[in-house]
Amino acid sequence: MMNKLLAVTGMIVGLWGSAVVWAADVSLQGQMAESSAGACPDTVARLTLVTDDYGSETSWQLTDSNFQTLYSGANYSDNTVYTEDFCLANGSYSFTIFDTYGDGICCQYGQGSYAISVDGKALVSGGSFGNSETAGFTIEDSDGLPDLSEYYKDAEGTTGYALKTALYNIIKDHSSQGYSALWSFYREQELDSYFENDGSILDIYSENPEGSDPYVFARSTDQCGSYNSEGDCYNREHSFPRSWFGGAREPMNSDIHHIFATDGYVNAKRGSYPYGEVGVTTYISSNGSKLGAAASGLGYTGTVFEPIDEFKGDVARAYFYMATRYQNVIAGWENNTTYSDAVLNGSSNQVFEPWFLNLLLAWHQQDPVSQKEKDRNEAAYGFQGNRNPFVDYPEFAGLIWGK
Repeated sequence: MMNKLLAVTGMIVGLWGSAVVWAADVSLQGQMAESSAGACPDTVARLTLVTDDYGSETSWQLTDSNFQTLYSGANYSDNTVYTEDFCLANGSYSFTIFDTYGDGICCQYGQGSYAISVDGKALVSGGSFGNSETAGFTIEDSDGLPDLSEYYKDAEGTTGYALKTALYNIIKDHSSQGYSALWSFYREQELDSYFENDGSILDIYSENPEGSDPYVFARSTDQCGSYNSEGDCYNREHSFPRSWFGGAREPMNSDIHHIFATDGYVNAKRGSYPYGEVGVTTYISSNGSKLGAAASGLGYTGTVFEPIDEFKGDVARAYFYMATRYQNVIAGWENNTTYSDAVLNGSSNQVFEPWFLNLLLAWHQQDPVSQKEKDRNEAAYGFQGNRNPFVDYPEFAGLIWGK
């Protein structure tokens, strides 16, 4: 059969596998037509969408880990319930819902909502957002987990927050090397073998993955010290700011999994602001990292810092690590600063406020694990004796927070 993409007003379009693209009429007050593709050979996930008073403002898309749009929908009626079944192979997916007016689908003008579920269990859900919201989830075999290495064998058979706790018990007893030892790690491991491949310090706030770097740091020689501008020296960036966990407290203060080599001046500009998507830029570094007012619809209205796309997944997975490694204490960090309060929700399971969790899951999906991250994770294991599970198994994020 020749593949076609059906673009039909008032219809949802989708792709099952690689053979058939089909459409189902969504104008039937929630009664979906049967798929012409027949029985699904993989996992059936169901979208339930309830529109608000302005259904025509709502649209959505479902993409896979390669950013291919598998399903999408638009042109909805007001205050109507729609359902649609997706046929999904094992893998990671992102569901993004849009509202053209910028007020989401709940709760200003109606009680709209969305949820994607498998066998009646919700994978993602929501309704209150701005212009858009992206939620990630993972489809796995019936046991909920991929095949695990020996290091993670004690996590076998678990999903959700039970999986998070199992991972905590695996990675919790790392050997802290002390703050000064980070310089040694950078000197030997935080080197550019991936972009220019010149052996300079790989700084996530100055690296230009598309061309020549604006400047380079020689290992050890250009270690901070004082600085007055970009390019002066590199230092140790706590991607999860240390003020959020109460200052220079171990083992968090020297945990290499969240501390990256960065330009000292740009690091100072970032300060302790949350990561986020910038709407109005007040500062931009040479590689395009930005500081400024949060973008409309982010779910947060303060100042945020946005790294370039190449490293958004890196910092997201560092945050998933922190939420897991320190789940025994992180619930007590929420009120340490204004910014930790904006990001953390005071729990030991979800850990993050919804706006920030959605951001992390989106960045995790949009910037998959790179070879650089894999090599760094291996080096970190040799350095302090534990691993970042979300680099080894990116599926864990969806299995924990996508449900």
